Amino acid sequence: METAVYLIPVTLGDTSIEQVLPSYNKEVILGIKYFIVENLRSARRFLKKVEQSIDIESLTFYELNQHTDRNNIDRYLDPIKQGFSVGIISEAGCPAVADPGADVVAIAQRKGIKVVPLVGPSSIIMSVMASGFNGQSFAFHGYLPIDEGKKIARLKQLESRVYSEDQTQLFIETPYRNGKMMKTLLSTLRPQTRVCLAANITCADENIKTRTVTEWRKMIPQNASDEQVKKYIPQVPAIFLIYK
Repeated sequence: METAVYLIPVTLGDTSIEQVLPSYNKEVILGIKYFIVENLRSARRFLKKVEQSIDIESLTFYELNQHTDRNNIDRYLDPIKQGFSVGIISEAGCPAVADPGADVVAIAQRKGIKVVPLVGPSSIIMSVMASGFNGQSFAFHGYLPIDEGKKIARLKQLESRVYSEDQTQLFIETPYRNGKMMKTLLSTLRPQTRVCLAANITCADENIKTRTVTEWRKMIPQNASDEQVKKYIPQVPAIFLIYK
């Protein structure tokens, strides 16, 4: 196996490895002894899921998350100098996409280190695929502002881009705020604007629905409380997409 930084996708939920990851990924993983991970516990659990017999204690892990001092991450690539490959594992999905792993990849590229992205599930791409929206021009915006006023202003800006640029707009929210986000969408966007909610992608309870704002309003009572909205909008990892 060529010495490189390998970007290792992770299942998006409690999904079997065989369903979403090619067998080649397992070969690569078993050839790596150094891993840069977003969460140590979930990374160890994922590796055991890939191969039960893997010796976790023989591996070296470097944590990379919001608490990591960015001045120290250069050394995470030191094993490359000794000819050892390094794997990057995200909390879920593809590393370096809406993920702190991008910082390490940027350093590797600057140093001329080979970077190899492995095949795996991306909730961003898969939600666009299943939405029925424009897949030739789309923009992902991560998390929108928490402040309600700023969030509404941002949504209006994104909706404007939908109509002026013919571009699909997508973003994520924390599961416990999904219902509140949907209420804000339905009270802010134009009646004809379409909203897709893509939840638990690749999981057994996957739920992907595209409806106009008007159609969503018929499903969810206008005066519904946040608790009532939860009956219609699952509190699970989800992506919101808007398009005309």
